[in-house]
Amino acid sequence: MNATLITPGTYHLTTPNSPLTPKICRDTVAILLATNGHAPGLADTARTLVSELVTNAVLHTASPTIDMETAVLSDGVRVAVYDDSPAAHLEPLAPAWDGEGGRGLLLVQALAQAWGVATARPYGRKHVWFELRSGSGG
Repeated sequence: MNATLITPGTYHLTTPNSPLTPKICRDTVAILLATNGHAPGLADTARTLVSELVTNAVLHTASPTIDMETAVLSDGVRVAVYDDSPAAHLEPLAPAWDGEGGRGLLLVQALAQAWGVATARPYGRKHVWFELRSGSGG
């Protein structure tokens, strides 16, 4: 089998806050992982989690831009999504049983090896991040 060499690196993407932003971000993460030789399952899980975090930023903030930082690691990926919301403490909430939303952070909590919320210095922008390791989704 001809395997692609995984080259660790960090990639930055800035997008306008629009309904297209979640698709752009999840497709970017999938391309980065596939190009670097990660298993498709890891990319699928990363796409799901990126979609949840970016959709939250698009729907619940007034940020003019959404930034995504993707660190492709030899054994996985770390993704951070930045927005201008001052809320630096997010908790997964139990969604209404018949609700259409409210499960994003629960998915992140369930599927990621680690995740969190922080305020970036010196920029002062909140970011929500997660880490996935090979074998966790790929």
